[in-house]
Amino acid sequence: MTKLKCIAVDDEPLALDIIEDYVSKVPFLELVKRTENAIEALQMVQAGGIDLVFLDIQMPELTGIQFLKIANNKASYILTTAYSQYALESYDLNVSDYLLKPIAFDRFYKAVEKVHNQQQKTAEPVAVATQVPATPVAQSAAPANTIQDFIFVKTEHKIQKIQLDDILYIEGLKDYISIYTKTERVITLQNMKKMDETLPDGQFIRVHKSYIIALDKIESIERSRISICGKVIPIGDTYRDEFFKHIDNKNI
Repeated sequence: MTKLKCIAVDDEPLALDIIEDYVSKVPFLELVKRTENAIEALQMVQAGGIDLVFLDIQMPELTGIQFLKIANNKASYILTTAYSQYALESYDLNVSDYLLKPIAFDRFYKAVEKVHNQQQKTAEPVAVATQVPATPVAQSAAPANTIQDFIFVKTEHKIQKIQLDDILYIEGLKDYISIYTKTERVITLQNMKKMDETLPDGQFIRVHKSYIIALDKIESIERSRISICGKVIPIGDTYRDEFFKHIDNKNI
């Protein structure tokens, strides 16, 4: 098994101890360096050969956000922090996951497994090319799994974490969007295009200029209307063909 070469960067030795212990329990990870020096870690990443970085955000010499901007996607990153307010900015920088301290091992494992699966998928076409052309069966494989199982959104007074599986549908209004979940309505200043790009393909789809829906929450479809939890949502002409193609692919 090819292991992911990892480094852990944090100005708290106890936090590094925890990451080192967790990494030792995962067979596809190898910790090549733990350091409290963000500059040293950045130099290692820029030199190449590092697959995954566990990165704290609030560090004295170089913040985690500054680190990400300078490193320029030269590895995968999992942020490890006690502060949630940087979540939205970090996702704009393409981090793989955002772990809030104290970090439970099962949550840690889920994050690293996601990175491992992503890197395996990236490597697969190279392996196929050296053997035989992809067969129709290989080409019809299921789409990649959801990149993440939650999102962070800014509300009036805080940043709120929302589990993707809880989302029923999203409605766009003039200057904000409303996210309707199983238990609440969350209002955030964000446009529909950005939200559509954030949500994983295959799980959510835009069906109207003002609506994004969770495919697995559909109760019924009648003509050009979708019913989700008592809400009737129109299917816009612009989105009709793409929507029904998804429906056909899922054999609904």
